[in-house]
Amino acid sequence: MSFQKFITNAVSEWMNGDGQDADIVISSRVRLARNLQDQPFPMLATDSQLEQVLGRVEQAMQDEAFKQQENFEMIRMDTLTPLQKRVLMEKHLISPNLLSESRKGAVILSENEAISIMVNEEDHLRIQCLFSGLQLREAWKVADRVDDIFEKYLDFAFDERRGFLTSCPTNVGTGIRASVMMHLPALVLTQQINRILSAITQVGLVVRGLYGEGSEAVGNLFQISNQITLGQSEEEIIENLISVARQIIDQERAAREYLMQNRRLQLEDRLCRSYGILTNARTIESKEAAERLSDVRLGIDLDIIRNVPLSVMNELMVMTQPGFLQQYAGQQLTPDSRDERRARLIRERLKSAME
Repeated sequence: MSFQKFITNAVSEWMNGDGQDADIVISSRVRLARNLQDQPFPMLATDSQLEQVLGRVEQAMQDEAFKQQENFEMIRMDTLTPLQKRVLMEKHLISPNLLSESRKGAVILSENEAISIMVNEEDHLRIQCLFSGLQLREAWKVADRVDDIFEKYLDFAFDERRGFLTSCPTNVGTGIRASVMMHLPALVLTQQINRILSAITQVGLVVRGLYGEGSEAVGNLFQISNQITLGQSEEEIIENLISVARQIIDQERAAREYLMQNRRLQLEDRLCRSYGILTNARTIESKEAAERLSDVRLGIDLDIIRNVPLSVMNELMVMTQPGFLQQYAGQQLTPDSRDERRARLIRERLKSAME
């Protein structure tokens, strides 16, 4: 397995669009935060101590059960260029935090990119599993299995009353963050989204943008995750999020049906105009591209736009980001050059999908 594959190939398994309710739920993610008992947390650790953590994690990876789980590769952040790290972040394989604060940081990636284990990020370990569609239970099973393997070799910081100890107090307890990335254009178009998001926050969940905390919700993409990690079991947290996600799915489907029955002509005009722009534009900014791609994705879901696979929309969601555009170009690009290449890439990818 070559590291270059992770950089040059835009397609990850979570983008294949074949999971349950994948027309609305783009991906499901489960992340576990863990720290070693006898080492300072990363923000207080010396380079030597962080190096020891890396060595112990590498040793744990030699376990036969770990090798049978997947074909993994450890990639150290200090061996990458800023552009290469940005590409990994755009593919959701590392966090923005590991991108910017990568002192002795590393990521362990499975070949299919469904499993991503960040080392020396905010915590010593961040075990992440990312699946297509609504597959939170499946993601949790894999994350739990990987956690068990590490626990055979690493003594995690744990308190009988508080649970797993983490750098951020909001992760103390189970250390679990479960999230679903949802495409909710009909709720936005029918102006119901603010009401829905307000209700979500009242049941212990939080809403963020495409890249998590601090990121903006663009392209009608919303990341919904648990806010409470203490006082509930991992299974309870997962089931609560699934229950809320199903309610949002039902409301998004109802909003789509309303638009098709009551505003079909206006809806078709909007979606087809966006498709026309994407297949003909010579320059397009990132935010407009996200909005137009959202329209086309909805058109595919409603069978208004045909012969374009859903997976292509997921690919373009990543491929049109600044890092990927520059990686493909092999050089740093000005904003104007990125806009031109973004438009060209979208035109070519949509054309090839139709052939």
